[in-house]
Amino acid sequence: MSFERIKPHLPWITLLVLVLLVGIANPSFFDPAGLLSLVTDVVPLFIMALGMTFAIYIGGIDLSVQQLANLVTVIATVYLAKFGVGVALVAVAAGFIVGAISGFVTTRLYVPSFVSTLAMGFVALSAAKYFSGQRALYMDAELRNSSFGWMFGNTAGVPHELVIAIVLLVLAWFLQTRTTFGRSLKAVGSGEPAAIASGLNVDRVKILAFAISGVFAAVAGLIFSVKLSGGDANLANGFLLLAIVAVLVGGTPLTGGVGGVLNTAIGTLIVMVIRAAMVYLEIDATQQQMVFGIVLIAAIALTIDRSKLRGVVK
Repeated sequence: MSFERIKPHLPWITLLVLVLLVGIANPSFFDPAGLLSLVTDVVPLFIMALGMTFAIYIGGIDLSVQQLANLVTVIATVYLAKFGVGVALVAVAAGFIVGAISGFVTTRLYVPSFVSTLAMGFVALSAAKYFSGQRALYMDAELRNSSFGWMFGNTAGVPHELVIAIVLLVLAWFLQTRTTFGRSLKAVGSGEPAAIASGLNVDRVKILAFAISGVFAAVAGLIFSVKLSGGDANLANGFLLLAIVAVLVGGTPLTGGVGGVLNTAIGTLIVMVIRAAMVYLEIDATQQQMVFGIVLIAAIALTIDRSKLRGVVK
């Protein structure tokens, strides 16, 4: 059997092997309550990676998601008293606008996505520092609980955070696989020149893909903010690398057109298991970033379509 035939199955095989290895090394890993806690802890990361999947699926990348999430934590904290639960709409609108601008700069100004989204990330960071006064902000506990307390309850033992993640996964899966927009995403990711030749409005598809990425990053930022009861321009730092790793190890390559949101769910679980293993092995945070950097390189090398290398950065 050739590697190309095994390649689509690598994500779930990798996940299975990692789970078995970690479970053998530490049997307590299989404790249901502990596993549920681990899965719940990676919900914000998963949501961020879920949105980024749309940008990578078309052959681009979104490097603004971490700073956008940071900005939303500040927006949610500053404006919670004024808008109440409606601050969620403000956060989503901010994510959509920042993402759409990234898409516009990429498509209409012909700036590669890694540059345009990186630049928008710096814009978001500056805005977060401005609104926060460059200090950590804290939510009023009573107002937080009355507006978003439901987000961290549980029903029949299932955390509501996990329910939110599943709902967003289903929504993203529906967009990708059951809509004309989803088919357009695949067409652009599989071969942009062919998509243009077929009459597809590629610019609009790209702008919407980046806008969706921005919306999901905003939701992740909102969950960060409510969960930690505050906002800060650095609250989500460290999650950009993990989000990219989750998408790529899940089987959605930088060259686009393959994989998708279900793959990202598997990729996020792989990241979760690796993080748990490093905690058990008492590897410090600095070395963990090094490990994920190596994993990222390996994921790119294994998943990238070398026949489309000229289209990696769009």
